[in-house]
Amino acid sequence: MASYPELKLHIGGEWRRRDGAPVVNPADESVLGTVPHATRTDLDDALAAAAKGFQVWRNTAPAKRAEIIQRAAQICRERAEENAVPITLEQGKPLAQAKLEILRGCDIIDWDATEGRRVYGRVIPSEPGMRNTVLRQPIGVVAAFSPWNFPMSSPARKVAGALSSGCTIILKASEETPAGAYNLVRAFADAGLPPGVLNLVFGVPSEISEYLIPKPTIRLVTFTGSIPVGKHLAALSGAHMKPAIMELGGHAPVIVCDDADPEASAATSAVGKSRNSGQVCISPTRFFVQEAIYDRFTTAFGEKARQIKIGDGLDPQTQMGPVANDRRLAAMETLIADARAKGARIVAGGNRIGNRGYFHELTVLADVPDDARAMHEEPFGPLALISPVKTLDEAIDKANSLPYGLAGYAFTRSARNVDQLAERVEVGNLSINHLTASFAETPFGGVKDSGYGREGGTEGLDCYTVAKNVSHRVL
Repeated sequence: MASYPELKLHIGGEWRRRDGAPVVNPADESVLGTVPHATRTDLDDALAAAAKGFQVWRNTAPAKRAEIIQRAAQICRERAEENAVPITLEQGKPLAQAKLEILRGCDIIDWDATEGRRVYGRVIPSEPGMRNTVLRQPIGVVAAFSPWNFPMSSPARKVAGALSSGCTIILKASEETPAGAYNLVRAFADAGLPPGVLNLVFGVPSEISEYLIPKPTIRLVTFTGSIPVGKHLAALSGAHMKPAIMELGGHAPVIVCDDADPEASAATSAVGKSRNSGQVCISPTRFFVQEAIYDRFTTAFGEKARQIKIGDGLDPQTQMGPVANDRRLAAMETLIADARAKGARIVAGGNRIGNRGYFHELTVLADVPDDARAMHEEPFGPLALISPVKTLDEAIDKANSLPYGLAGYAFTRSARNVDQLAERVEVGNLSINHLTASFAETPFGGVKDSGYGREGGTEGLDCYTVAKNVSHRVL
């Protein structure tokens, strides 16, 4: 079985060793390795390398860019088995899910690579002797910040979007789960990417973001993470007139209409809630179930939740691993205690498992009142909240009641319900009768406090380009 890699920075096509901080295995709290922290000199070198690399990469034919990017995706696929192990070790998710994350990241890279050959401009009809042309050009050097919950696929989205559009990138990946990004960058290096096009740094997040974002070399900021940090980085970007892509937290509602199959939708929901131990910004969390099927749905949800096997992600029988750190355990305990004190009842779970590693039961709470903290604060853990509603209108109102708007879900067989849900639920991504919020070819992002800008799809590549109008009068 593959071991945990020796982590390094990647700057200007070269690998650099640095001192740093420990990387901890959430399953047993052992130290896996050391994540190197970039110095100010490293960051300056990364800025210079990315600026120099941009002059090469922007002038590389889109077909050639796509060839290199797709070669990197193929290398990632070939290494999926070995590279899944470090992700499971550092993040905790089951090995099968880690491998699927890598393969999903490869799909994103492939799709963006080919779409990068179709970043079209246009010719605007005008008077005789005048030609107005719109060019889509790469925006420049991108500063990208990726989170710990998806160590490979989240960096892959940012790298693929930037490189496919002709930009270069400085990727500041998570210090808690660095191996996914490290192996991603290694694949691009082995694919023959020119020096400076993709640079990888780690360090104290606030220090790196506050150093990089104001630099004139940086032309775009892209961040995936919490709303408070996102608002800070968005303000910093705005102060320096930098556009930004902000993919921030969510608190996804799930509306279960009374014409849905309560047992089938509950089973799907329990499995979806267990994915990545609920540590997903699009995780289904607030379930609003019409009264006619409420009891059946709640009972079936609890039964399925108790069947989910929890354990070390390296065990092939494991379906849900530990949460990523002790902060998530503390949050779960606090939110569950508050909800119970306000009248919620436990249907399944409710407790930490053991005292070594960060394991917690998949927890289902029913009859959760609106004033419970968990109904307003994103749990980011294996916690499902079920509440009864009388009508679809009431469910939509409750779904829209928070400042979040990333993903939402619904189960219904009614075309009328689908129309109402599509028109009125305030989210960037709405999935009906399934729990997949995005695909490689579709745009992904939020509304309200969940952010702005898009990753994925044609719309995602648009964010990495600028529109230039060229007006030419023929003399």
